[in-house]
Amino acid sequence: MSSVVESASVHLLCFERNGSCYRTLHPFGIQLAIYLICAMGMLLIVLGNLLVVVSVSHFKTLHTPTNFLLLSLALADLLLGLTVLPFSTIRSVEGCWYFGDDFCMLHTFLDTLFCLTSIFHLCFISIDRHCAICDPLLYSTKFTIRVACIYIAIGWGVPVVYTSVFLYTKAIEEGLAQFLQDMPCVGSCQLLFNKLWGWINFPLFFFPCLIMIGLYVKIFVVATRQARQIDNMNNQLGATKRERKAAKTLGIAVGIYLLCWLPFTIDTMVDSLVNFITPPVVFDVLIWFAYFNSACNPLIYVFSYRWFRKAVKLVLTCQIFCTRTSTIDLFHE
Repeated sequence: MSSVVESASVHLLCFERNGSCYRTLHPFGIQLAIYLICAMGMLLIVLGNLLVVVSVSHFKTLHTPTNFLLLSLALADLLLGLTVLPFSTIRSVEGCWYFGDDFCMLHTFLDTLFCLTSIFHLCFISIDRHCAICDPLLYSTKFTIRVACIYIAIGWGVPVVYTSVFLYTKAIEEGLAQFLQDMPCVGSCQLLFNKLWGWINFPLFFFPCLIMIGLYVKIFVVATRQARQIDNMNNQLGATKRERKAAKTLGIAVGIYLLCWLPFTIDTMVDSLVNFITPPVVFDVLIWFAYFNSACNPLIYVFSYRWFRKAVKLVLTCQIFCTRTSTIDLFHE
């Protein structure tokens, strides 16, 4: 009888060894449904952001500083869907990490990198929209392609350096020994499971969010005042409407980002104060809610930007393989 119980318990473990994590057991139907939902989410993230990347890259009329920032943002979300989420899906459904410690480190690195890159880019897009609305006469000279490229380099470079230091530098880990907690079990892929990690990550997400909120409040006030001033200036009305529409759309994108990411970010910080008591199921729901943000931006563009709908139509009908389409004016009504 004891051998039967022992055999059954082994099958509940991620690995047949002492200290192994336990698998999360779901009925087959529920497990299949979760896999299908995650697969559909990944497909939406990959295809939606791929459309943004192809559209902005192909159509010359979209080669603007703002759209280059959108392109870089979409690239980060696309890479998240391709390289991170397939393995996160298996870990979330099975409750186990089957891919080894080295790949666990790389997976955590890429996950943190792409998420930090996204918020940096949204912050820079907020600065761009602030310049366009609040200082329109000097915008074209202040926010150039070169400036956008510098922002893109910072938006990728800072997350790469930050994540590399905290994940791959042993000196940091040794210096934070008093903060480290023992790994709960083998096969969990929880790196740098410490209090300081949560406290450092929180301001990296929260302060850029405060900057974005402040900028968009000012943008809203200025745009409202401008709308009153130009009621009788028909020759400038179209361009101004376009700028205000862009600011409103990107403001929605920032709002959705906050909605998706703040619950996970706050939980990470609070959880570090109470010895990490968040149930794994709750943690998985929060992180997948945050991942869902990567699928939102392309959907926002589809419903908000006429030029993006035109670009998507040309891409899906394979008309982009005709070189002449690259010079089409997507803003022409």
